[in-house]
Amino acid sequence: MTLPLALAVGLVGWSFVGNLLLGETLYTTRNVVLLVALVWLARGAGVGWSHLGLDRADLRRGARWGGVAVLVVAVVVGVGAGLADRVPGVGVLLADERADLAGAEVAWHALWRIPVGTAAFEEVAFRAVLLGSLLTVTSPVRAVVISSVAFGLWHIAPTMVALRINDVAVVSAEGVGSIVGAVVVTALAGVGFCLLRLGSKSLLAPVLAHWATNSFGLLAAAFVPPAGG
Repeated sequence: MTLPLALAVGLVGWSFVGNLLLGETLYTTRNVVLLVALVWLARGAGVGWSHLGLDRADLRRGARWGGVAVLVVAVVVGVGAGLADRVPGVGVLLADERADLAGAEVAWHALWRIPVGTAAFEEVAFRAVLLGSLLTVTSPVRAVVISSVAFGLWHIAPTMVALRINDVAVVSAEGVGSIVGAVVVTALAGVGFCLLRLGSKSLLAPVLAHWATNSFGLLAAAFVPPAGG
């Protein structure tokens, strides 16, 4: 259990370094390097390709599960976008500070930065290496819980950054509430990604679902008029 717990602590710690100290500096490049390093570390520790969800034999199944997840996300985001100016609160859920970027920059985020720098990296870190190493030493339920809690804690630092951008004090009631809410929501999302990973036996499924969730949400925020607009 030593390696998985060290990985969980290390990943959460790296989130603070990456978000609060490095920011956008070589974001995608550094995450690709870390992705490769994490897989190398797991393989060196004896974690098999199947435990990592990277067995080529499961790729087609992962693509099928992931394709269904993408369609579900597209429908949910599409319905949300359609209700943004009718239902209070929906527009807030779709809000994204990157929505004010130029069209080419939005496309770069949706088609490169998010799928490679965020979705692929985070899925390798949490649903391949961390979950896979946990599966070698504990039950699937405990493995899902631990990796998902770590994934929730991973989002403390980026939430702090978002609060600062919006001039909200991190230690205020609103700030603390936002951080707690982000941890809970992303931990639950982590459970969903774990179930996709275990059900499909392939990491491709949660990667596609993660990409769709982030990218479609960004596109909706960028191109759907805000409430009252």
